[in-house]
Amino acid sequence: MRIDGVEKYAALYDRFKAEIDSRLATTVAQEKPVSIFEPARYILTSGGKRIRPVLLLSSCLAAGGDVENAYDAATAVEILHNFTLVHDDIMDNAPARRGLKTVHEQWDANVAILLGDELMGLAYRQLLRTTSGDLSAILKCFTDGVIEVCEGQALDKEFESADAVSMEQYWEMIQKKTGRLMVMSADIGAMIAEACDEHRRSILEYATHIGLAFQILDDLLDAVADDTFGKVIGRDIQEGKKTFLLVDAMEHARGETLDWLRDVGLRRVAADDVVEKATVLFHELGSIDRAREQVSMRTEKSLAALQRLPEGEGKGMLEWFAKMLLHRST
Repeated sequence: MRIDGVEKYAALYDRFKAEIDSRLATTVAQEKPVSIFEPARYILTSGGKRIRPVLLLSSCLAAGGDVENAYDAATAVEILHNFTLVHDDIMDNAPARRGLKTVHEQWDANVAILLGDELMGLAYRQLLRTTSGDLSAILKCFTDGVIEVCEGQALDKEFESADAVSMEQYWEMIQKKTGRLMVMSADIGAMIAEACDEHRRSILEYATHIGLAFQILDDLLDAVADDTFGKVIGRDIQEGKKTFLLVDAMEHARGETLDWLRDVGLRRVAADDVVEKATVLFHELGSIDRAREQVSMRTEKSLAALQRLPEGEGKGMLEWFAKMLLHRST
């Protein structure tokens, strides 16, 4: 996949990201209580791609808005995202995040729970500083997003003990847990720009497909990425996560193969060779190919949705952003 305008849009991405990083640091500059703000600085200044706030800013730009009016909302979205990470890490008992110990490992679960609550409050306080667009509608969109992300996490946890998960259930889960924050970010950007209905629908359609493709590609790369991916390969398989690959494979497997995959999903299989064996089965059952087809199809649909937007830097940024986000080697 060729990525046009690399230097121009990469520079814009870096500018957006730098401003968000600066505002996050300011948000947690307070020193006391130490037990809240030390871990808050730890999580909010530990790096990250800032995908969701950049999507919000790019959507605002594409809809004809002034990104300066969208930085508070973009910062709020990133704080919210980190809230979900802190609490998800507790539930998943994850030891590391972005190359550092997770908050509950660096401190303890009580600190992490309280920090998550604080981050939620900080996110709303930041969002309330937004002065462009219909603030009531923006707050509703943000709040609905919080609710759906929590519902998606609940489904993900429920699936851990399920013998089988249908593809329909999988779509519902990732639409809420991963896709909703992407859609919410794009929608708030469009609302701040006071986009017309047609342009707002285009941006929402774009974000919907990007969010789904992003999660499927993450599922795919867990099994087939090389050492440059930056994450532990095969961790989802070892943890029995109901990813696209496992769900799809179970829908196409029969007999002993299906029984074994079901045991993988329930974490009943020894961890020594489970990643290698599961990956072989994902290839043999066609799940790897179908995942790649989904990523490609969703990316094409996201780019097609942008064709209804006016030409300009904002539209170009969204096109580049989609390709950059999904241009990871498989």
